[in-house]
Amino acid sequence: MKKFVFIPLVFVLSFSLLQAQKILTPDLSTINDKKAWTVFNRTATFKNAIHLDAKENDGFARINNETFENGKIEFDIKGQNKPGGSFVGFAFHGLNDSTYDAVYFRPFNFNNPERKTHSVQYISHPEYPWSKLRENFPDKYENVVTPVPDPNDWFHVTIFIEYPSVKVYVNSSQAPSLVVDQLSTRKTGWFGFWVGNSSEGDFKNLKITKGK
Repeated sequence: MKKFVFIPLVFVLSFSLLQAQKILTPDLSTINDKKAWTVFNRTATFKNAIHLDAKENDGFARINNETFENGKIEFDIKGQNKPGGSFVGFAFHGLNDSTYDAVYFRPFNFNNPERKTHSVQYISHPEYPWSKLRENFPDKYENVVTPVPDPNDWFHVTIFIEYPSVKVYVNSSQAPSLVVDQLSTRKTGWFGFWVGNSSEGDFKNLKITKGK
């Protein structure tokens, strides 16, 4: 007589979910390995974290041979309380050096009561830079950050992407600091750390959870 083994449905669903996900924890210490990373318009160094120096125009460090579609992006980031001179974030769904979406922070606005609504920003280059979005869609693609981090210290970022939805959380907050729909039609592409014009930044503890 054959024996039948009962497998709970919840276990089957959980196992299927794990199969659908791929978790990446890139070795950030290999930042200067050109086979592993591409660094654009910046010089990158590593000492417990990746540091991208300041240069004119935007720059980034992207991971080679990997793409990201939907899922969760987690990392720690540090900018500066430098008015007009600290733009730090993460780019994704990249096509080339000038075509990508990104979420970034302006730490110098975190504690500025008159400009705190400009603390976190979504962009889609090259068609939708921040200036065009602010002019045509005021306060739609940028927002305050809650809870408010120390502008000179590390803070943790979690970005959930389920095209076209983008949700950005900071530190332990249960409420998102930014919720937007992407403006680009790209659903996948390269990903990596991003810094804006004349900005430097520090990055560590990157974890990518890819999901269908």
